Amino acid sequence: MPTDPWFYVTATVALLIVGIAKGGLGGGIGIVGVPLMSLVIDPIRAAAIMLPILLVMDVFAVRAWWQRWDVRNLRTMIPGAVLGTLLGFATFRMLSPDAMRLLVGALALVISFSWFAARGLPQPKPSSLGRGTFWSTLSGFTSFSIHAGGPPAQVYLLSQQLDKSTFQATTVAFFFFVNALKLPFYAWLDQLDFANLSTSLVLAPLAPLGIWLGHVLHHRVDERVFYRIVYASLIVIGGKLIYDGLA
Repeated sequence: MPTDPWFYVTATVALLIVGIAKGGLGGGIGIVGVPLMSLVIDPIRAAAIMLPILLVMDVFAVRAWWQRWDVRNLRTMIPGAVLGTLLGFATFRMLSPDAMRLLVGALALVISFSWFAARGLPQPKPSSLGRGTFWSTLSGFTSFSIHAGGPPAQVYLLSQQLDKSTFQATTVAFFFFVNALKLPFYAWLDQLDFANLSTSLVLAPLAPLGIWLGHVLHHRVDERVFYRIVYASLIVIGGKLIYDGLA
């Protein structure tokens, strides 16, 4: 297990942010988790430590948002998530995590700046099998590598202008499936060893706390403000991912 106290400081901040994101403020901001923890340990180990904690968070988040998700969107997105996860597993030892950071960071910046440049939400788009499969495949792929599947999923869901509770619940249900799907593949790749699982167990109590904070904040934030927070956070995170990828 890590002994550096700075690891536990950064891990605590990272996991609370991820929990708040999953609990009510848009799953996309949760991609800050691995980059923050990677300040003190390597990104691959950070992702391995986070996965069991993400699953604990998902259980609490699904309970908080039970049956408020959009079933049609989930039916469209889950097959793509399976395909993306399989691609991530097949290329896990081939692709650089820094290349993934650059890809996800650039995507987050483009989408966020486009939203702000339009001075508000564009015309909503209906759910689409083609777009849903594309973005969910990309989401499953980037989620497998560094738990950064939020921005691609948001590109698809935010374009529909769902109400914030439906958006949050659909995001929660989608990533509950994605993270559960990743678990046996991480075990196959020997990422869930005793040291990593022990560290996850020590940090696990942060999971329900973060979810609770996110759920409280969700009901106290105006919907317009909610979308601004999501897009603004994606700008910050996108910049951070690009910086880390280039560095």
